[in-house]
Amino acid sequence: MIGALPTCLSISGINYPIETDYRNILIALTACADPEYNDKERLYILMKRIFRDSLNEIPEDCITEAAEKAKWFIDCGQTADDKKPPIKVIDWEQDEPIIFPAINKLAHREVRSVEYIHWWTFMGYFMEIEEGTFSMVLGIRQKIAKGKKLEKWEEEFYRNNKALCDINTRYTQEEQAEIEYLNNVFG
Repeated sequence: MIGALPTCLSISGINYPIETDYRNILIALTACADPEYNDKERLYILMKRIFRDSLNEIPEDCITEAAEKAKWFIDCGQTADDKKPPIKVIDWEQDEPIIFPAINKLAHREVRSVEYIHWWTFMGYFMEIEEGTFSMVLGIRQKIAKGKKLEKWEEEFYRNNKALCDINTRYTQEEQAEIEYLNNVFG
């Protein structure tokens, strides 16, 4: 139905309720980006966050369909034409300080203080972000990822704000320990 916000997903003809608040989805996406989890653990966390208790009611032979529907929900009903993996230009956790002011500007309120906002509504705000710090950082990241030349003012902004513009690489505890060890030996 046009204009409806989904609150359940149909899996093999049965509707299962889902958790639709944007905070829940951001927690799931953050967990999915955590290098400490393997793919199976990431999928379980994502599915448990979306379906909560109803996950136990989904027949085992329908889990693949449920995962596809969960992805459809997270993608706001959009399907990607391109099969290439997307280039990471947003880190929800790292970018929180610059994403929320941009969304608040569009929503005309502090969205973090609102008890509930549907994921699709939140993403509607997100997709309409125009001028501001976040859009500037995102534009620079996209150009760098695609190997495009930055404008002079973008180069200057990037030089002055590298910590803001560069997405931090997250390492597992083992990888971080190895990096620290090598830094101590060769540093």
